[in-house]
Amino acid sequence: MGKARAAAPKRDTKLKSKSTGASKKPAKKAGKDPNKPKRPASAFFVFMEEFREKYKKDHPNNKSVAAEKAPYQAKADKRKVEYNKNIQAYNKQLAEGPNEADEEESDKSKSEVNDDDDEDEDESGELVELVT
Repeated sequence: MGKARAAAPKRDTKLKSKSTGASKKPAKKAGKDPNKPKRPASAFFVFMEEFREKYKKDHPNNKSVAAEKAPYQAKADKRKVEYNKNIQAYNKQLAEGPNEADEEESDKSKSEVNDDDDEDEDESGELVELVT
């Protein structure tokens, strides 16, 4: 009887419990209720309401932040345009299929490897062309 128990495969209860939870579909999220009251502001936001009023009274001509922000806003806009181009290209690749993206990536990696074969660095850090 002891040998029969030892020969029987052991069951992993952790794996079983994880697999049952994954098969359930998530419930649909209900829409927002416009009549629901808003949460109260935290202590920090209550403090900032008063602090902003006092600061504006004490420093009415403090508009220098807008001038300091302008170059960063321009950089952020440029990055957003670049992101939009990249995300459109990415979505297009997904629509076309994964095979074309894999072929392009593998071609790039092959060419980069072959470029490194022709040159090597010596001890001083300068590039030296290898003679084959």
